[in-house]
Amino acid sequence: MREGRTGPSPGPEPEEVEVRLAARLAELRVERGWSLEELAQRTGVSRSTLSRLERAEISPTAALLGRLCAAYGRTMSRLLAEVEPEPPLLVRAGEQTVWRDEASGFVRRSVSPPHAGLRGEIIEGVLSPGADISYEGPPVPGLEQHIWVLHGTLEVTADGHAHRVRAGDCLRFRLWGRSRFRCPGSEPVRYALMVVLP
Repeated sequence: MREGRTGPSPGPEPEEVEVRLAARLAELRVERGWSLEELAQRTGVSRSTLSRLERAEISPTAALLGRLCAAYGRTMSRLLAEVEPEPPLLVRAGEQTVWRDEASGFVRRSVSPPHAGLRGEIIEGVLSPGADISYEGPPVPGLEQHIWVLHGTLEVTADGHAHRVRAGDCLRFRLWGRSRFRCPGSEPVRYALMVVLP
């Protein structure tokens, strides 16, 4: 078992997903003709970390995956969907891809996987108490997001504006710059995130 992974997840085997993800990340870099050094300069991630990631020796954190998605112009869900077979129309709960970033206390479920012909997708996020994740920028400028908190409290900072979103509240915005998701409470926060490509 590699670092950053504990316990089984519903859906495809975690190890299989991570191996396919590593291979896809390597393909995207090669498709653009970038060396590891050039990708390191574009993302601010060390060459050695990128190399280990592409060889599936380590699991990416949410922040690291966010930087790579921005470099490749993809949402995280779209990237994860590219390592899965063509998604069916009906996605059963047990077949939804679950990705865990144990280091930051983030669990991400792709409820409605993205599809090339569709612009929207739904994601379920769970942050552990104290979890704090920052993203340098959106993978696609102007990305529309709707965040509906189902349980707990979520603190969201988007483009320099901080919002405290409680159970039942919905926050919506278009993202152009940095963002931050934080669980300020003593219990986990669970939320639904709808992402719509511009």
